[in-house]
Amino acid sequence: MRALLQRVSSASLTVDGQFTGSIGVGFVVLLGITDGDTLDDARYLVEKTVNMRVFPDDEGRFNRSLSDVGGALMVVSQFTLYADTRKGRRPSFIRAAHPDVAEPLYQQSVALFREACPEIVTGVFGGYMQVEIHNDGPVTIMLDSADLQVPRRQS
Repeated sequence: MRALLQRVSSASLTVDGQFTGSIGVGFVVLLGITDGDTLDDARYLVEKTVNMRVFPDDEGRFNRSLSDVGGALMVVSQFTLYADTRKGRRPSFIRAAHPDVAEPLYQQSVALFREACPEIVTGVFGGYMQVEIHNDGPVTIMLDSADLQVPRRQS
């Protein structure tokens, strides 16, 4: 599972032409799911997201987390985070989980995000979405639950 975090001063979301919400300071989380991802992957990304210290303290250093600044979340499903661009000019999305698998895990992930952050706006899985993002910094961080399985060194 991958989450691309974009620190924002504000963001708004339109789904299929209908305004669905906006946030102020916080993260836009683009969430991609691949085959084999589980609820443990979601828990890992949620914990990392809400505790990622990329908000400035009084001296301008990255010392504050989303929780520390009372920030909001916008969570949008994003299968294109698993684009394979190694061959040709058209990306392959074979590594993105099939919607029948991805949607329930996306919904479970959103529920975990809701538990961790009181202010959240979400997209609609499979919907046509337009996200207006006012990047702050810009600060963009890629999280990947594959980092949970750190390879062991051979001695």
